[in-house]
Amino acid sequence: MNPSRFFAGLYISFWIPTAVLTAALAIKLPSILKLWKDPLLRAVGGLLVLACGVFVFAAPATIARTNHVTGVPNISAPLVYSLITAFCGSCLLLITTWRNGISDRSGATRRATRRTIRWVVTVYAGVIVALWVLFALADAPVERIRDLDTYYANTPFMREEIVLYLLAHTAAALITSKVIWNWIRTDGLDLWLRGGLKFLGVGYVLNLVYDSCKFCAVVARWTGHDLDWLSTGVAPPVASLSAILIAVGFILPHTGQYLHRRARTRLGYWHLRPLYRLMGTVTGGGRVPFRLRATPELRLTRRETFIRDALLHLSRFIDEDLRQKAYDAALGLGFKAERAGALAHAVTVQDAIETRKRTRQDDAAAPLNTPDTLDLLAEIDAVSRALRHPADIRAVREAAAAAAQSVPGPTLTQPSR
Repeated sequence: MNPSRFFAGLYISFWIPTAVLTAALAIKLPSILKLWKDPLLRAVGGLLVLACGVFVFAAPATIARTNHVTGVPNISAPLVYSLITAFCGSCLLLITTWRNGISDRSGATRRATRRTIRWVVTVYAGVIVALWVLFALADAPVERIRDLDTYYANTPFMREEIVLYLLAHTAAALITSKVIWNWIRTDGLDLWLRGGLKFLGVGYVLNLVYDSCKFCAVVARWTGHDLDWLSTGVAPPVASLSAILIAVGFILPHTGQYLHRRARTRLGYWHLRPLYRLMGTVTGGGRVPFRLRATPELRLTRRETFIRDALLHLSRFIDEDLRQKAYDAALGLGFKAERAGALAHAVTVQDAIETRKRTRQDDAAAPLNTPDTLDLLAEIDAVSRALRHPADIRAVREAAAAAAQSVPGPTLTQPSR
């Protein structure tokens, strides 16, 4: 079986990673523009732009078009190699900036970071210049769209150019991969950031697989063997998969945290619905005005404010003794302390509403007790969720009433003669 045909079935279009990388850049772009002075965001933006450029100009159709427009056979080779090298340099810049972001920002650290950045920029800019010089010195008249690396593996100057870009790529992938996997093992990372780093780590490991395939194919040509299928059949899909994983690694922390925050906000809004509807009876059927363009966070804040304001109006009708009895009854029924507290508050709120209905609305007839409602106001989410279980509330109320009736009253004794 021809290995090249087998791996052709695994081929991933160059445009798929381009689309994924573009999506990652689009997601990150608002933050990059808003916080342009942040060196970490600038490094991420530069890396994604260069990664997109690599796959756009490395696509066979783009290679043929570039060669045709310029009239120079294989001019795409130094162009694509330069983009790959610039991408490697941006990876190292990103890691350098990232490490500075989590370390102390002392003067010595900042100076060391600036020195490292200058070193990376100088070395990889020098590599790019060398790639173009070597191409100018080489004799590569036959256009090769897919197998240039192996076809010119023994050609003077082209041989050195191919090895140079592979060495630059391998060095950057090794350093970046090592730093990322060390980062993953550190404590204090949230779920989404750790997941994103794992995708990045696997992506950069696949970069090393890409380099290995290319090196093996080139070295095989040097020794008179033919392993071109590693370069033309295996390396391209590996590079595409690597780019997709790297893009996902950048997308996941941002998108995951955003979706998690949105889901938590909407869930909180839904949890408050029973208590919100109950408080509507306190305010005479009033509701929070609906605003179509209001954000979920704003809607949640308005609902919380509405509930707390209504509870404050209701607070003088709250029976603290009933709350304590209901709490003890809930514990006696086997509910945990947190759940028991929420059920007890639910019982007292319902009782306060009934008391308010029975009481005349003038201040003289209204109860004058001023219970501490801080716990109730702080636990409106738990109280609202408790209202979704009327059977539990009814059981606690009945147990509290039974406990109150079982308490013996004072007995009168006859004075001794």
